[in-house]
Amino acid sequence: MAIDYDLVIIGTGTATSLIEPFLHRDPEGRIAVIDRNTPGGICLTRGCIPSKLLLYPAEMLHTMKQGSEFGIDATVNDIDFPGVMQAMRDNIGEDIETLRQGLQQAEQVDYYRDVARFVEPYTLAVGDTTIRGDMIVLCTGSKPAIPPIEGIDDVAFHTSSTLLDLTERPDSMVIVGGGYIAAEYGFFFSQMGTDVTIVGRNPQFLPAEEPEIAAVAQQKLMEHLDIVTNTEVRAMSSTGGDVTVTAVNRDDGSEVSFEASEVLIATGRAPETDILEPEKGGVEVDEHGWIVVDEHMQTSQPNIWALGDATGRHLFKHVANHEVEVVYHNALLGHDLSADYHAVPHAVFTSPEVAAVGMGEQEAIEKYGEDGILVGMHRYEDTGKGDAMHVTDAFVKVIVEREELRILGAHIVGPMASVLIQEIITQMYTPGRQVHPLLQAMHIHPALPEVVQRACSNLMTPEQYHHRLEHG
Repeated sequence: MAIDYDLVIIGTGTATSLIEPFLHRDPEGRIAVIDRNTPGGICLTRGCIPSKLLLYPAEMLHTMKQGSEFGIDATVNDIDFPGVMQAMRDNIGEDIETLRQGLQQAEQVDYYRDVARFVEPYTLAVGDTTIRGDMIVLCTGSKPAIPPIEGIDDVAFHTSSTLLDLTERPDSMVIVGGGYIAAEYGFFFSQMGTDVTIVGRNPQFLPAEEPEIAAVAQQKLMEHLDIVTNTEVRAMSSTGGDVTVTAVNRDDGSEVSFEASEVLIATGRAPETDILEPEKGGVEVDEHGWIVVDEHMQTSQPNIWALGDATGRHLFKHVANHEVEVVYHNALLGHDLSADYHAVPHAVFTSPEVAAVGMGEQEAIEKYGEDGILVGMHRYEDTGKGDAMHVTDAFVKVIVEREELRILGAHIVGPMASVLIQEIITQMYTPGRQVHPLLQAMHIHPALPEVVQRACSNLMTPEQYHHRLEHG
């Protein structure tokens, strides 16, 4: 006999924000919340929040080390690595416990700490219990992708999840992967005193970024650690407590090896849908296992919805926050709202910071033609605040549609990039999305936002932009 629920939520991350409005709409409603993992979702328990709690001390250390540039004689006497890690765990632990108690104590919510599997449409096996939901929301998240490296099953390695359990600072670390997780944790551990080497198979470090943005990030980050690109890890083995990582250059086939006390696998994310057996519920997945949804966030099965990492679209918490609003309007209110991804922002919290929103230059050229876009650019060092901060090489790049001067995208590398990009993000969510308000708005002088305003005023052809980038 199945237990009937009005709403079933799988995952305790973003989708749990539907509980309160659902009960407001249906005060007698009954809800099941299922999650085999620690409550809170990826962002809180093993993603955005813990990583940023670690990165801020690293930023402080980096700032202190720059003191001599400004006539400040400062030394760092000690780094309490176990204390930094424990402070992070204590911080997220409080929020996790609050969420756990809230789910356990809610009168109309049954909280299942178990695996959920579809047995037929709208029916799930949860441990030894069978439940049925009139409405189901799948917010199953994602997991670290583990590449097929020879010997990987025979060595101890970390992912971005297990790394959070470290209590002692590694002497050395090889990070396999050249994306944002590698950049962020590479910076963190290098500032803590670990000898870090990043090995990426892509020819470009941070391959999702504009090439010139990634080049600056790599150049600056290599002041603290080693970065090897275009090199694919083929094998791993243990050597007296250390791990030997063997890799091959993808251009010439030459072999290179690295040794470290710890290895972090940071090669992307993979879906968690295999244990869910969505096909038994009539829920379609793509060839990689991500749940397929339409523009309204509904799956192939009516009244079963999916959002967040589960869809594989944009694996960011802020995107999930947008998508849960879409599900709220459509599933709970009967509206016909579509998810809007025209200006999805992201940031890489390394040194220097990287942030971007919207189109890259090549994508814009493919859509509008090279004559149909303009590119704005300005360097931090050419502003009063940037000069005061001794910032070099950092810059803002803005891509604009030529005819109506609509902002198509922006890319920043430099201090506070994640903050500065918001000025452009917000403008991209106005009806006209035009560059003019950024030019007309009074900007505080001297302050870093001026670099955004000046980039918007320095519009040029792509050819002129690349000439200026190369020759100053």
